[in-house]
Parts: sequence; structure tokens; C-alpha cells
Amino acid sequence: MDEKAILNRISEFIAEEHALRDAHERAETGGAETRQRLRDLEVALDQCWDLLRQRRARIEAGQNPDEAQVRPASEVEDYRQ
Repeated sequence: MDEKAILNRISEFIAEEHALRDAHERAETGGAETRQRLRDLEVALDQCWDLLRQRRARIEAGQNPDEAQVRPASEVEDYRQ
């Protein structure tokens, strides 16, 4: 997945997250399914941002950015900001 594709995925995930949060605020959605989907989106976004950072770091280091890989959720969720 190249940088453009990653950024497109990020945009799609953010749009879905905003739509779910807006619907939840208007009491159109609720419950465990919505909360789980929001959590899944947060994890997917973290993975996409991590992949993008990996690709950019590889480019800066003169390495092949296509060797960057999506890391498991358990790994990216444990990062400290």
C-alpha cells in the first residue's frame, strides 16, 4: 500500500468515525455494536498512521518503503504518545 492509498484509508476511517459519533450524539445509534466499531476504527487508524510513519522513516533512511508492514493492534496500541 503506497502513501496515497494509506492516506485515503485514513480519510475513509475518519469520515466513518465522525458519522458514527454524530449519529450517536443524535441518539440515532447506540449500544455495544457502535462502541465496538468506534474502537475498531481507532485501532485501524493507529495502524494506518504507524504504517505511514514507517514508510516515511524508510524513505528518509534510504530504504524501500514497500517493506513497511502493518503492525498488530496489540503493538500499536501500546505506544506512548
